[in-house]
Amino acid sequence: MFGLEPHVLLLLIACLVAACAFEFVNGFHDTANAVATVIYTNALRPWVAVIWSAFWNFIGVLTGGVAVAMTIVYLLPVESLVDQNVYHGIAMVGALIVGAIIWNVGTWYYGLPSSSSHALIGSILGVGIAYSFLPGVVDSGVNWGKASETGLALIVGPAFGFTLTILLMFLLRRLIKDKSIFKEPHKHKPPPLWIRLILVVTCTLVSYFHGSNDGQKGVGLIMLILIGIVPTYFALDHSKNPLDMRDSLVKVEQVMSRVNVRELSLDDQKSVAEIRVQTNALDRIFEGKTQIEQIPQSDRFQLRKGILLLSNRAQTIQKSDKVRLSTLDRQTLDNGLKGLKSFTDYAPTWVFIIVSLSLGVGTMVGWQRIVKTIGERIGKEHLSYAQGASSELVAASMIGISSALGLPASTTHVLTSSIAGSMVASRGVKNVNPVMVRNIALAWVLTLPVTMTLSGLLFLLFRTILPG
Repeated sequence: MFGLEPHVLLLLIACLVAACAFEFVNGFHDTANAVATVIYTNALRPWVAVIWSAFWNFIGVLTGGVAVAMTIVYLLPVESLVDQNVYHGIAMVGALIVGAIIWNVGTWYYGLPSSSSHALIGSILGVGIAYSFLPGVVDSGVNWGKASETGLALIVGPAFGFTLTILLMFLLRRLIKDKSIFKEPHKHKPPPLWIRLILVVTCTLVSYFHGSNDGQKGVGLIMLILIGIVPTYFALDHSKNPLDMRDSLVKVEQVMSRVNVRELSLDDQKSVAEIRVQTNALDRIFEGKTQIEQIPQSDRFQLRKGILLLSNRAQTIQKSDKVRLSTLDRQTLDNGLKGLKSFTDYAPTWVFIIVSLSLGVGTMVGWQRIVKTIGERIGKEHLSYAQGASSELVAASMIGISSALGLPASTTHVLTSSIAGSMVASRGVKNVNPVMVRNIALAWVLTLPVTMTLSGLLFLLFRTILPG
């Protein structure tokens, strides 16, 4: 399979199984946040809530697209890290998966709502940084521009979640006359029908958007594995017609021909020249080809690198304040670049299916620890119906917006921040449990440095013990 030797194929399968294990852990670690409120408020029986959430996580992965997945892929410039030695790719993906799983299982064991997103991103950054320290490496092992964008999104989400939940709780207290929804849930009695329906809807939304965001991270992780270990086979989308590539190239060439290079800086002039050379080279390779299979495997990964290099440089030129292009030209360039990236920004259908199944099954296991933390330990009072509904509504909105923008979001951080906001809205800051909040905050703060260090050391270890 894929032209790999048997023992390398076994290592590839092991990495894929480990990626599925990460999504499985993600399911019972993060998705417990989605079912916590409906279980704790008796809106749904635990087994019904967990199965319902698992189903909507499954749907979320299948319909979520690949925008967030590609954000994860491009955090690590795998095109620079991967070489002819397949074991180097195995060391890369093995280290980041194992590092993330160790941290996720550890925090779950202690009942701490730590973020799987942060764990995965920290592991990716750790591998990239460790790669930069290898002898003879001159390129950065991390796409710092994409990392900064991702980090900002992960910080802004919880801050907005905390603030918006306080505002929503304020509105609920002013608008709703039935004050029973602000009291502690009865242990064996479901809430009023209307609030019960709201809680079920918000649980559904959080579950769906969790699948569409966190599930995409699993898709991105598996694509890192496939591109890292079998780059020639998974470098390009096999379902695409190379003739479409030529159409996109023509659009880019037409716009770039209208750029007045004499008005640009020396660096931008050099980039324009390289873009024109690259488009000509790609056009020659794809000439006469109607299927990806007609392109030699040895050329496919180089084509991927060429497309991404061309796209990055064209976007840089487009952003230059010295480039004078009409609105139509800019739109044509955008369409051309999107056409090119459609060959590289993809995931096979089977990847979506195994991630969906892993996340869905994981949702149905091990949720009790996190549910208790969410329901009883973040605040000094038990979670009320209004607090549960408002927290999940805000969390679902924030995660959904992040998914639409192609940015990773932390379900754990957004929801726990929202619940903390609902506690503050009820009786002020003194209503927040300082010990549990301190433990959660400590887990948040430690996640990145610990996973970065762990995955970086594992990467260097694997590079040492594996052949090559």
